[in-house]
Amino acid sequence: MSAGPTFQQLLPQIHTWVEGLDAEPPGSWVKGPKFGYASWEVGHIISLVMIGGTSILMNLRLLGVGVTDEKPSEIYRNLRFWQNVGVIGIVVTGVLIGTANAVKLYDSSAFVVKMMALLSGIILTYGVSRPVAAANGAVALMPKLWFALGGAIFLAALWIFTTTDLIDVGVYHVLTAAALILIPVTRGRLRWAYLAGMVALIAAQFVHTHIVIKPDDYDHLNPVNKVYTALYGVWIVGTGLITLFRNRGEEGGPLTKLVAYSAILVWVLGAAAGRWIAFQ
Repeated sequence: MSAGPTFQQLLPQIHTWVEGLDAEPPGSWVKGPKFGYASWEVGHIISLVMIGGTSILMNLRLLGVGVTDEKPSEIYRNLRFWQNVGVIGIVVTGVLIGTANAVKLYDSSAFVVKMMALLSGIILTYGVSRPVAAANGAVALMPKLWFALGGAIFLAALWIFTTTDLIDVGVYHVLTAAALILIPVTRGRLRWAYLAGMVALIAAQFVHTHIVIKPDDYDHLNPVNKVYTALYGVWIVGTGLITLFRNRGEEGGPLTKLVAYSAILVWVLGAAAGRWIAFQ
């Protein structure tokens, strides 16, 4: 009995099939004159903003900031419809756009990260943060199990995003989002200490990369910027860990806050990866 074809032998056929996706529906619809490609992209971005924005509002409440006049369960009830619209919109428009750009996407590491972030985002939003918000911060057994799964996928996607040469700079989008979230979450002296540390790091990086090292000396700039990226990560994550065990209110304890942080940042990661697809 002869052995079947290997994966390497099948690659040319796979590539030919992928190349032809934009010539057949639904890929041809996207690039056709009736529905412009840009219209689908706008719909994709609006859907992402909708699910990301509503997730931010709901999870900020679980962190004890934002719309604090209402309980998390009330905010969840007000936002769940728009979250559903956003997820449906991002999946439908994403499939259509993907079939029209299959050749560019099927070997893109940024696209892999975006798909992992989308899967993790759906798990963390629907399986974890929505039930937790509906229970006003209480984390039951099933949300804990879903959090373990969604969180693992999120961390794996973040690792790929951070360690792939062509997209590792995109991690600054996630770091910036995390840094901004901590401003309202931290309080009192912790907030001032956090802000002072961030300002010191930003100033030190600017001096190091614009005065000590010439801005076009990339051989020396790249390793220095990576060191500062790690320092930002340590400072932001360290401060975030402190907030998990401080200011405990009606929203819940450390696990509730960790759920909220993850459910916000996973959508930021998906958006950042989507932006970086164009650069690969």
